[in-house]
Amino acid sequence: MASYLEKLEIEAFRKGITPRTKQSLDWFRKRVQNIKNVNRRELLKDDALIQRQKTVVGKMFLYKYDAKTKATLPYFDQYPLIFMVDRAPKGFYGINLHYLPPNVRAVFFDKITDVANNNKFDETTKLRISYDILKGVTKYKEFAPCFKRYLTSQMKSKPILVPASEWEVVLFLPFDSFSGASRNKVWSDSRKIIKGR
Repeated sequence: MASYLEKLEIEAFRKGITPRTKQSLDWFRKRVQNIKNVNRRELLKDDALIQRQKTVVGKMFLYKYDAKTKATLPYFDQYPLIFMVDRAPKGFYGINLHYLPPNVRAVFFDKITDVANNNKFDETTKLRISYDILKGVTKYKEFAPCFKRYLTSQMKSKPILVPASEWEVVLFLPFDSFSGASRNKVWSDSRKIIKGR
């Protein structure tokens, strides 16, 4: 039986959508707008995704998270979708794409996949990104509201590797779950941060 992600890919294929193109990004963004909720627990078990023991720089991951400083945070995402950027003491830094509204997310995704180590979009593919690159290049200004530090001890599930072949499928799924604010409030704040850069 096809997994949830495979069903979306099959649907795109039947519509004649070429993977990893602007047309494909637009199609997935519009298609997923009709999906109101995703069963997060089920998606974390999707056959197209791979459970891992640890994160790897440049790869995309999903996991459940409980912020240690949630009492002082205005909001945080309980189900981050990140590209890991670097290791940090007791955790790591990542770009959580959920902090960007879908149209901005599509633009930013298109920019950062330009720095992938190859264009195969297979198990060897990863982004060649660092904080210095993101901060130093004006075209990556969208990273500002979504660059976050995560503590390994606060991860409430194992990291789930999203293979590069699934990046654009998972990118727009309404998997986020913000504690402390609505996604519209988060996205509004993110737009202001980006505009101020």
